[in-house]
Amino acid sequence: MSSLQNTKQITLCERVTMQGVGVHSGKPVSMTIHPGDVNTGIVFLRTDPVTGREFEVPANYKTVLDTRLCTTIGVAGRGMVATIEHLMAAFFGYGIDNAIVELDSNEVPVMDGSSRQFLDAFDQAGLKQQSALRRYLKILKPVRVESGESFGELLPYAGRRFEVEISFDCPTIGTQSFRDEMSPAIFREHISRARTFGFMRDVKTLWANNLALGSSLDNSVVIDDDDSIVNPEGLRYEEEFVRHKTLDAVGDLALAGFQIEGIYKSYRGGHTLNFKVLEALFADDSAWEITDSEVRVIREPGRASYANAAISPVFGPEVS
Repeated sequence: MSSLQNTKQITLCERVTMQGVGVHSGKPVSMTIHPGDVNTGIVFLRTDPVTGREFEVPANYKTVLDTRLCTTIGVAGRGMVATIEHLMAAFFGYGIDNAIVELDSNEVPVMDGSSRQFLDAFDQAGLKQQSALRRYLKILKPVRVESGESFGELLPYAGRRFEVEISFDCPTIGTQSFRDEMSPAIFREHISRARTFGFMRDVKTLWANNLALGSSLDNSVVIDDDDSIVNPEGLRYEEEFVRHKTLDAVGDLALAGFQIEGIYKSYRGGHTLNFKVLEALFADDSAWEITDSEVRVIREPGRASYANAAISPVFGPEVS
């Protein structure tokens, strides 16, 4: 039996509020994360700017509106939530199944450009097991998407594993890879502190277009035109760049709405490619099933259609 099976769903013990800025707007953001009931998934709560009424945006690959500068979800004609992948990575990587995220802005606060401060907030609130078993999205056969030299694929695997490789024509980054299981402990220790990154030339272009107004050396690793790292403190990890790309992949795959039992591999990937892999997966009913144990299958391949699920950057364009 897979080590992922037969565990209970998890939520927060109490709500927690965080303050920060939106990486693109540069404006203050207040975010309160509430415990969620069993089988809620991750849901964002916004206020309709016209009617003043609250509405929900499920963290779901079906609600994705954009994956260019960042992964943005929303409800057409009502509102959106952008730059959510680092928070989603924190939920998915830490094994939190159910939560309500209330925002007073259309962006998740960038914090320090990683997932670590979200984990610290979760620890502050405390985690608790719930009554229902966790549900898993089990990969039954390979699903692969290619785009030029890049590819992303999901493969059957008795566990949860990520294998991510990047390659840049930049000596500071070069070719880097991360390959490991993705347990909460590994996510916290080896992935969660990896910050978003970009090139100074791109930052200047974004600023000129009123984007990335909240980005700074406090929340991004910036590479100058001479390929040097601008941040005076340097890197947090050896090969922090690929670790952040792995963090992004964890957050983007959380759009599936369930913990994934399988292996995700990508080469020179990004938010758009990660999203397209999920689209390709759910387009093939024979490639997956929903289960809460090896014995009890909730949705068999080729039978029921997929209904509910959960969601995605932060700072700058896709650069890999």
